[in-house]
Amino acid sequence: MERETAAQNDAALNRLGVRPADCILEIGFGHGRTLERLAREAPSGFVAGLDHSPEMYEMARRHCAPLLDSGRLELRLGDSRALPYPDGHFDKALAVHTLYFWDDPRVHLRELHRVLKTSGVCVLGFRPKEDPRAADFPETVYTFHTRDDVRRLLSSVGFADVELSEPVPGFVLARALRQS
Repeated sequence: MERETAAQNDAALNRLGVRPADCILEIGFGHGRTLERLAREAPSGFVAGLDHSPEMYEMARRHCAPLLDSGRLELRLGDSRALPYPDGHFDKALAVHTLYFWDDPRVHLRELHRVLKTSGVCVLGFRPKEDPRAADFPETVYTFHTRDDVRRLLSSVGFADVELSEPVPGFVLARALRQS
């Protein structure tokens, strides 16, 4: 999976626009390689990750042990419906290939909006429903959304300046800003 998503994660990080002192949250961190890159790109910042899978949590914990020991990275096992962070805590938030698993995306997106600072950046990476390859995934597990659906979802919870791009065929990035 890591090799399959490497180009997509690279594109998402580029779109996020990480600065050296950013405080960044990744939802659905999986193997932890993107967390490691975020920490490198924000050497005087802080990176936090939340994943619902105990297996992914353990994998990332082992992989990122030096960063965890340094205090520059925090991992949490949990659900993004209720983020364990205060309002306005993060400069940036990232979620790649997680949207499909959210039973009510608005709940999760409201939480992302809540924990971002004013003018904070949120980037969602997803395979759109209109991509023919989306049909290869079981509907009992994955819920795909159209580009327009994602734009509406982000706007409905208060995000502004929603921009969509397709940096990798079949993979869309939605970048949005938190307004006050």
